[in-house]
Amino acid sequence: MVEERADVLVIGSGAAGAAVTKRLTDLGAKVVCLEQGDWVKPQDYPSIRPDWEVALRRGAFHWNPNVRRRPEDYPTTSGGENPPTVMMFNGVGGSTIHWSGAFQRLVPSDFRAKSLDGVADDWPIRYRDLEPYYNLNDREMGVSGLTGDPANPPRPKRPTAPLPLGLLGEKIARGFNKLGWRWWVLDNAIISENYDGRPACQLHGKCSLGCPIGSKASTDVTYWPKALRKGAVLLTHARVSQITVDSKGRARGALYYDGSGNLHEQLARVVVLCANGVGTPRLLLNSKSQLFPNGLANSSGMVGKCLMLHAIRHLVGLFEEPLDGHIGPFGHPILSQEFYETDPGRGFARGYSLLFNRTFGPLDYAWGGLTVHPLPWGAEHHGAMRKCFPRAIPMGILGEDLPEEHNRVELDPEVRDSNGIPAPRVIYTRGENSLKMLAHATLTARQVLEAAGAIEIRERAPSSTAAHLMGTARMGNNQKNSVVNAWNQAHDVKNLFIVDGSSLTTSGAANPTSSIGALALRCADGIWRRRHEWD
Repeated sequence: MVEERADVLVIGSGAAGAAVTKRLTDLGAKVVCLEQGDWVKPQDYPSIRPDWEVALRRGAFHWNPNVRRRPEDYPTTSGGENPPTVMMFNGVGGSTIHWSGAFQRLVPSDFRAKSLDGVADDWPIRYRDLEPYYNLNDREMGVSGLTGDPANPPRPKRPTAPLPLGLLGEKIARGFNKLGWRWWVLDNAIISENYDGRPACQLHGKCSLGCPIGSKASTDVTYWPKALRKGAVLLTHARVSQITVDSKGRARGALYYDGSGNLHEQLARVVVLCANGVGTPRLLLNSKSQLFPNGLANSSGMVGKCLMLHAIRHLVGLFEEPLDGHIGPFGHPILSQEFYETDPGRGFARGYSLLFNRTFGPLDYAWGGLTVHPLPWGAEHHGAMRKCFPRAIPMGILGEDLPEEHNRVELDPEVRDSNGIPAPRVIYTRGENSLKMLAHATLTARQVLEAAGAIEIRERAPSSTAAHLMGTARMGNNQKNSVVNAWNQAHDVKNLFIVDGSSLTTSGAANPTSSIGALALRCADGIWRRRHEWD
């Protein structure tokens, strides 16, 4: 069945798809968005149930689609020396349903890694090009934070005041102060005051499993209500199998399966792909045709390559006195960018952020999710629990992951989803630069915890989870080593735009969600300015 032609077809409703749709609808475009999941009802979030921690290990809200297995999910497979566990969510809002809310921006040097440090590639844009869209995205999403950070360019007053640091934040801040290392209150997309029709955070502390009152800025409660009021059309249970093209090689629309398995084609003058750093290359590679035998927009051969996941590791400090990590929002109250920029004396390029996390509840302690090793059962259990709960502070390392072609997303030759579409296979091997960076960061993280007064420090192995999915349809001026240009327009298909984590040229040492939303808003403006070229 062929649907009525839209001005713009958006595929995916997460951080990028929602922002593109709302911006273009405001400007006057007729926009249709296809989302393979459905709306999530607030009453269904595990965060409102007493057994909420069970969802960390199983059930319909697990981070890993291979464990979750909701009807709208597709399987993922993995390989490489460090095969990753892919973490994402399918539904209205995408993975913003499940994220912690950290809203860190990239810094100016992130856009010039090649020029400054001789690694990776320079972006075809600069921080100043994205800055007004960062600010707009902050207002649309609703952010808590504090202006005046001397380590970053000036920003307008944050929409709401900073979230409370709590005992954990104050203790870690004293550790940074003792070492003389700079830190700042981190922007979080969790509002501390009533804002834009949404209530202030009530400090429940289970944000990662979905915020039932809408204080955390998932796009189902920020962008989508406004976009729908302006006339945007959002079709749920619409799983896209491929992007179609006409005889001239222009994007025609997309084929998708509805919830009953019926095949439809949605036509559009412009197609915007926002399916995340794994889903986007999967669709492009599956969109083969006579004109594009290696996959759509893939004349460079770069679709799916240069996957970046961030270099991530966690340490846990145990303290004498009880703390409050299980109370309050699960965002990151403070961060340090003391080691963010390249220092040749460290033996690696670029750098990392140090952040601390709040904790989950006693069940997570018991099975070793936080404490690294499960607590003993039986007569010794309560004594072991009293020594660590609630006395732990997890210190997170978030390091820049350099783009390397061997890290990639490809189509699995055997595994398929319930509609017969090939599953993505995610191949990843941690690079030498990341390993050196993690070794250095582990030492500095230990120093912070020691300075803060930790009586015991436990180290977890570098993370194999993949939540920050970046680089697989990268932005660049050179058509030979990139997929999209400075406006997220595909080099090969002029009415196809790709904007999500896949379009990031480099990863920086920052949670990518803020940058994804800003890029999406800028992409929407670029599409609108060139609307005379739609037909």
